[in-house]
Amino acid sequence: MTAQSTPVTTAPPAAEPVKAELGRAARFRRYLRRHPSVAVGGGLLILMALIGIFAPLLWTTDPTAISPARRTRVPSELYWFGTDMLGRDVYSRVIYGARVSLLVGFSVAVLSSVIGLAIGLFAGFIRWADGVIMRIIDGMMSIPPILLAIALMALTRGSIQNVIIAITIAEIPRVARLVRGVVLSLREQPYVEAAVANGARAPRIIWRHILPNTFAPMSVQATYICASAMIVEAILSFIGAGVPPSVPSWGNIMAEGRALWQVRPHIILFPAVFLSITVLAVNLLGDGLRDSLDPRLAKTL
Repeated sequence: MTAQSTPVTTAPPAAEPVKAELGRAARFRRYLRRHPSVAVGGGLLILMALIGIFAPLLWTTDPTAISPARRTRVPSELYWFGTDMLGRDVYSRVIYGARVSLLVGFSVAVLSSVIGLAIGLFAGFIRWADGVIMRIIDGMMSIPPILLAIALMALTRGSIQNVIIAITIAEIPRVARLVRGVVLSLREQPYVEAAVANGARAPRIIWRHILPNTFAPMSVQATYICASAMIVEAILSFIGAGVPPSVPSWGNIMAEGRALWQVRPHIILFPAVFLSITVLAVNLLGDGLRDSLDPRLAKTL
């Protein structure tokens, strides 16, 4: 007599990935509800990035096209943000200007974070190099970032690449000092001392024990550097030390409209509003990341 086998029902192979995706989506929504600053700041920043990326599709014209016959027009259905003193469409120039500010902000944040992270790790973990490196950093921090950026731009010609390099050099000391302080507190932890006692080499200790614990403060600091870089770029362009006047940037637009701001304030108003919203979005994102990565700090505020 043979035993009758009962069929075993199994879930479809595609069910597990679907459940995992739903679980990640639910956790992401829960995270955004708990930290609305991340949702608002990230949403505004993504919107500005999309505006810059798809600028040619947003009913814009050539931002450098000059038309003296239509200069200093007020905002209307034909010219949404009006025109400047050379007859260029302010709406198109503002939309294309988002590319310059976001490119400078993100590039400076990434470059200064990577270079400052390397300097801070080396200075904080290698004791004999700490004194020399930090004295150089202190000397650079004694100069305001905007003045250091102006001095560096005076040595080169105006271009987006040179602006990024100048602002990056000015922001590196801030990152290096932050990372160095984190490393000084981490290298005294028991697990680091245990790794040293077991004969682990310095590169391995830095890679496995020190570096992962610097990502949280570095992520928050990178958002503030991004916002600061966009403001510094606008200041450099406003005083004529940034990107060339032919490149539409928010600083250049405000610089060209300052002579007419009493009679045609719209030339300065719209780029200033876009710059303020973008900087506000980056700062909101940074505040939300700080609260989510360090809940103890959020409770004490």
